[in-house]
Amino acid sequence: MAKVTLQSIADRVGVSRMTVSNAFSRPDQLSADLRAKILAAADELGYVGPDPAARALARGRTGSVGLLINGSLSEAFEDAVSAAFLASVSDELSARGLALTLLPASSDQQFVPARDVAVDGVLVYICDPTSPDIAWLERRNVPLVVVDHNVREGIASVNVDDRGGARLAAQHLVDLGHRQVGIVTLATEQDELNHPARERMLGWRDALDAVGVEPSVVATPYHPPTQAYDAARALLDRPDRPTGMVCFSDAFALATVRAAESLGLRVPEDLSVVGFDDSVLAAASRPPLTTVRQEVPAKGAAAVAAIAAVMAGGHPEPVVLPTGLVVRESTAPPGPWATSR
Repeated sequence: MAKVTLQSIADRVGVSRMTVSNAFSRPDQLSADLRAKILAAADELGYVGPDPAARALARGRTGSVGLLINGSLSEAFEDAVSAAFLASVSDELSARGLALTLLPASSDQQFVPARDVAVDGVLVYICDPTSPDIAWLERRNVPLVVVDHNVREGIASVNVDDRGGARLAAQHLVDLGHRQVGIVTLATEQDELNHPARERMLGWRDALDAVGVEPSVVATPYHPPTQAYDAARALLDRPDRPTGMVCFSDAFALATVRAAESLGLRVPEDLSVVGFDDSVLAAASRPPLTTVRQEVPAKGAAAVAAIAAVMAGGHPEPVVLPTGLVVRESTAPPGPWATSR
């Protein structure tokens, strides 16, 4: 079958091609009756709408914002916080008439999404700042906003107060009387370049250094999930085990709780555990998890507002969203075992 075009519809209705085009892109230019007649003809002929590539070329924009992520998409959706952020960004973009295009980091040079996919702007989400994908976007002069990422001059950013939130978590344990404190944090190939991990470590140390506590630290990758469990268990299986633990995320904290239980330790009677994020997992865990809340929907909204401003030629100021401590049932003063040492 021959391809149905705007001219095909124009010939069927007996109007100009421009009039048919207006029926789809500028409906206010036509009477309701004429537009209905054109749309009915289009439906009868099987017209699927203007060609997206041609429309993008004519407008000079695609109507889509990219999201550059490290790792695989399956890993992003397995993580409760990343999934919530993706959902928030998608909803906020949709409300602005924009689509979300996911740009996974490239694994070869045959197809590099950051280089080869047409988008109007990109949110860079927790990526290595030295990533060649970011370099490609900068070479293309694509509007950028970095999220949970190192702040760089000239690039808009949206972060949460990781350091302040981590300080609250450690201070909570200190105020309860804990002086044997462990840390389960994120290990990456380049620890110094991971913004949340670095800032949270600084925050924990702020509170612990102030009272002369030297924490026991283990670092573990995010995947597979068993890594955090194994790291926490090894730390808790020592004679000088901590009485309180602060963790990089709620996922790490829950792995720590499971590790404690496997050793016959009770939470919080024998071990206090604090997470970070206040994800959907935190309140539903047993016991409910003390954690640091970050407002993920607000982060998604702020990221979309920032990229919209940059795409419009603006230069928004860096955004740092507040964090807060949520005290639940996974923390308590040290038990008799700790105080007797």
